[in-house]
Amino acid sequence: MAFAALPILGHGFTLLPMMQQLAANGLAKTRDSGGSVIDLIMHADPVVKAVMGILALASIWSWAVAIDKWFTIQAAKGRAKRFESQFWSGGALEDMSDRVGDKTSDAMARIFVAGSREYRDAARARTSVTEPQANAMIERARAQMNVAVQRESTRLESGLQTLAIVASSAPFIGLFGTVIGIMNAFSAIGAQQQTNLAVVGPGIAEALLATAIGLGAAVPALVFYNKFSGDIGKFTERLDLFAQEFTVRLSRRLSGGREDDR
Repeated sequence: MAFAALPILGHGFTLLPMMQQLAANGLAKTRDSGGSVIDLIMHADPVVKAVMGILALASIWSWAVAIDKWFTIQAAKGRAKRFESQFWSGGALEDMSDRVGDKTSDAMARIFVAGSREYRDAARARTSVTEPQANAMIERARAQMNVAVQRESTRLESGLQTLAIVASSAPFIGLFGTVIGIMNAFSAIGAQQQTNLAVVGPGIAEALLATAIGLGAAVPALVFYNKFSGDIGKFTERLDLFAQEFTVRLSRRLSGGREDDR
């Protein structure tokens, strides 16, 4: 019986160095990574790498949209400010309508053009316009300018959906990478029968890195979305106010009031 136990004991002594070697290999892998983010990405699981790549592309995409949207909104505000100065400078509306033309890149000018069509008709038939006809012209001008305001608002909002998608989906994509990293950590525990940091460290590091990249992509996209939504909402209100002011000037013109009356 004593001699029968020797093979088992021998196997025990044989397995012990193998387990130690596995632990040493895991520790060496952790040391080779150096603890830097680049090294963690290079040594990460292929699935986790794919998740990180998707999140990185989503982040770059959202930043590109945000930069483009910032320049677009700022340019629209600047052009609208210059047009408002011209509109309230006291010049004749006929002259302004001729200068603007039908093809313009200014959002507020396009709204003016939409309403000035009725204004031109009113100017041509100024002496023979009855009150019902004048009211009909005003209503048509108001309807056309309202449509133009909605069209400009929709044009400015293009791209915000991208920011919303990144902001809402990036955390969950990062969470998927986190789950994969934790699964790898538990798989290493089951394979090596050890729970030291050399075994679970790489998987946990991958999981936390995927979470960090997901939040890094989602948070800026959410901030940009909220800011640009607010800016576009204020600019749309500004366009709507201009349309109302122009409607008032058109009504005064049709009723025989002075064109420069404020």
